[in-house]
Amino acid sequence: MSSRTRARGTAGVHTVRIPHQRGRRSAQPFVVVVPERPSLTREALTAIGGLLWRFRRPLAPTGLALLAWPLTAILHAIAWWSGLLLAPAALAPVLWVLVMQRRRPARSSVLGWRVGLALLATVTAAWTAFAAGFGPLAGPLPLFWLLTWLITQTAWLIVRRSH
Repeated sequence: MSSRTRARGTAGVHTVRIPHQRGRRSAQPFVVVVPERPSLTREALTAIGGLLWRFRRPLAPTGLALLAWPLTAILHAIAWWSGLLLAPAALAPVLWVLVMQRRRPARSSVLGWRVGLALLATVTAAWTAFAAGFGPLAGPLPLFWLLTWLITQTAWLIVRRSH
């Protein structure tokens, strides 16, 4: 058997050789290639990864929330004063609502969505500033993170379903 047809060093493939049989000196040896079966952990992680990839758009707020946690922890570890720089960003959503109400006045449900989104964005920006300043595990910050994530994910799913 030529070395070109054999899989050498291929990940996940084992080559098992059966030695020569007696009485058949001129015959080539049998070569059996047995693929390695993936472990149960690998199959479970593949299934979970596939589901996360399939539902990546509906789970966008969850991904951002999970990304915010280590980012604020790193920001806190490197430069705790960055929370002071992020604090004014908490006022931006309130200013946005005021500008939008002046340019395009709204009533009822549109105004409710604007105020709700501004409130959610203000809480998120404030959490980011506090987490960068004091660390994401300080005081009630984990609870605020959890509630903000839950409300944001729920609102995201409602808005996506209605459109």
